[in-house]
Amino acid sequence: MMEQARTCTPLEENMLAHRVSLTHAGGDLTFDLARQLADREASRRGRDPMLLAWYDRHSGRFSPNVECCDETKPAWLVYAESRGADLAVTVNGLDYVFVYRLGEEA
Repeated sequence: MMEQARTCTPLEENMLAHRVSLTHAGGDLTFDLARQLADREASRRGRDPMLLAWYDRHSGRFSPNVECCDETKPAWLVYAESRGADLAVTVNGLDYVFVYRLGEEA
């Protein structure tokens, strides 16, 4: 079960390295649809992308739900970066953020 975000540092665009921005113009954007869009983009860029972390600004949820360990970035982002994250896909600004390790290039 995911808990509400208790991150110490709010997310800012400049914190995301290797960022790709997607926009969904329809009013039907849900977390699941945003994830599908991000997964598709990650699959275009790597053969076997692994989702390491995500953030949903509307619900205030993120995963993994790790404790604060850095004063300059949200803990979930630090977690992903420390495990080799090399792509951050944002959907509709910072509404949804998905952080991947790509593996081999596609």
